[in-house]
Amino acid sequence: QLIPLFVIIGSGGVGAGLYLMRLAMFNPDVSWDKKNNPEPWNKLSPSEQYKLYSVNMDYSRLKKDRPDF
Repeated sequence: QLIPLFVIIGSGGVGAGLYLMRLAMFNPDVSWDKKNNPEPWNKLSPSEQYKLYSVNMDYSRLKKDRPDF
């Protein structure tokens, strides 16, 4: 009777681990390579979606509102 509990807790732990790995690898706020790309957030275009889920946001219509560095 404990098997469903282990399956649910295990899948929750695996899902949380995968989400943390996604945040560590693909979030523009995290920089692993300081030599080639020290500031990855400056190379994002306004039309790129980096969030996992956006409710009512169309990123393809956004225009650039920041200066180039």
